[in-house]
Amino acid sequence: RNIIATKIGLVKPEEVIIIGAHYDSCFNPGANDNASGVAALLELARLFIDRDTGRTIRFIAFVNEEPPYFHSENMGSRVYTRQAKRDGDGIKAALIFEMIGYFTDKPHSQKYPPFMGPFYPNRGNFIAVVGNFSSRHLVQKTINSFKKYSDFPAEAMVAFEWVPGVDFSDNWSFWKEGYPAVMVTDTAFYRYAYYHTSEDTFEKLDYSSMARVVRGFEAVISELSRR
Repeated sequence: RNIIATKIGLVKPEEVIIIGAHYDSCFNPGANDNASGVAALLELARLFIDRDTGRTIRFIAFVNEEPPYFHSENMGSRVYTRQAKRDGDGIKAALIFEMIGYFTDKPHSQKYPPFMGPFYPNRGNFIAVVGNFSSRHLVQKTINSFKKYSDFPAEAMVAFEWVPGVDFSDNWSFWKEGYPAVMVTDTAFYRYAYYHTSEDTFEKLDYSSMARVVRGFEAVISELSRR
């Protein structure tokens, strides 16, 4: 009955917010890539477990984000989004946590894709919210909400998907099915010298900064989850 009623507009379809992070690593310890993202996922799930929200929040740890499955139909998130589209899931937003653990105030520690450097800070001390043009409204809503509730440095970037790094996580899978999605990241190899190496270990992470980022996104998710 619910299915029939939804089709004729008597019952509003379920609206869903996805909070995701991949839990595999690229043949290395994977402390930042991506245990840091999984830690955020687990803490946010704990914070929301007993809350009533207008929209459904799904906390998902994805497998097979890294090579040899990267950007293939066997990525865990790609399998998930294909099925979500077939099922008609009302996914309104996806926040993908991809490396959120490394921050530094050292000058010129932050790099960028070609021609973008002059528009952003040269210190790698901020968290970035990255999206494609179809997700630009979600990028703006996310960054505005984060800055309203947190004084941790944050930057927004909307770019073409062919810009190196913009689609280098599970946000790519959501974009493939037309769902709005953003990547929340410390910018990975544009800042982190230990990316995809055996030196990606726990002592490199800035846990106090990670905690501030998570607290800020607790507020972001709370706002996004309202109908």
